[in-house]
Amino acid sequence: MAKQVILCVDDEKIILDSLKTQLKENFGNSYTYEVAENADDALEVIEELTIEGFDILIIVSDWLMPGIKGDEFLIKVHEKYPRIVKVMLTGQASKEAIERARQYANLHRYIAKPWSEQELVDAIKSGIAAL
Repeated sequence: MAKQVILCVDDEKIILDSLKTQLKENFGNSYTYEVAENADDALEVIEELTIEGFDILIIVSDWLMPGIKGDEFLIKVHEKYPRIVKVMLTGQASKEAIERARQYANLHRYIAKPWSEQELVDAIKSGIAAL
């Protein structure tokens, strides 16, 4: 069975560290946890992991990042990998950006920053259940 991955994308390292810690505390070694600091890096990570035979289950992405915004990034991911569950975690996204991600990227969940650990865990669990 392919190693299953949860990918977190945010331009703030402290956020990525927090997400990774919370995910590991709640899901242990059930998944591999990868991070990327912007959408371009994330697209490369997705490509590499897919080539290496990993199964990317969920992407948790910020919206306000340098370069490509989170909704545009999730739409790109959805076009190529529609099966990946997409979660947007942000304090900055407009209602329009969230709606675009829902409509064109099949956004599973929107979580506002600052988030609660339980909210994150619930989004991951429901996302995995939806696969």
